[in-house]
Amino acid sequence: MPSDSALRIVWIYPDLLSTYGDQGNVLVLEQRAQRRGIETETIHVRSADPVPETGDIYLIGGGEDRPQILAAARLRRDGGLHRAIARGAAMLAVCAGYQIMGSTFGGEEGQPVDGIGLLDIASTRGPARAVGELVAEVDAALNLPTLTGFENHMGVTSLGPGVRPLSRTIAGVGNGDGFEGCYAGHVVGTYLHGPALARNPALADLLLSWRVGELAPLDDSRYEALRQERLATVLQG
Repeated sequence: MPSDSALRIVWIYPDLLSTYGDQGNVLVLEQRAQRRGIETETIHVRSADPVPETGDIYLIGGGEDRPQILAAARLRRDGGLHRAIARGAAMLAVCAGYQIMGSTFGGEEGQPVDGIGLLDIASTRGPARAVGELVAEVDAALNLPTLTGFENHMGVTSLGPGVRPLSRTIAGVGNGDGFEGCYAGHVVGTYLHGPALARNPALADLLLSWRVGELAPLDDSRYEALRQERLATVLQG
């Protein structure tokens, strides 16, 4: 990102995919960038609009079956997100948005629906809904603390060789195979709501660092105390 440009945050399809407060991820990125003196510009891309190719960080949230299917079809036709990622943009895809990034996902009746093929994953509908708190240890290569969040989905997601698991589940369901989410390059997919970046500010900083480089530290003592309290509550049952 050029030093004389604002950090461009692109929120994809808030009219279709924005459940469980996922728009909070946008607000967290804005706040954590601005606290460091980094100017931001946020673009809300509705489903009738083209996805701009010149963003720095792209965000997409969760949603119900029909909006998810519609969003996948429009993103496939548009192609702007693929071109942005090819240019080096970062991305966080949550829940339904995470599933859309793969080759297929389960539709309203469990039928396979084409995703956009941005991540080497495939999702189906599981036998039961996963609802509740989720705790997961992050892949050591990312150097992040334990993730916490809330999951509410029926997805079972299989990872191909082109991605790595984001984390290993300690509590909760996640992908359904003992892992939660995945990542490849600068693209992260996860089932975590909460919103994810509010509950895991280090993950927000990772996305920011992928576009602006090394970040000045922030005083996150209050957030860390709350995170530790939440971890203890979940793990103690």
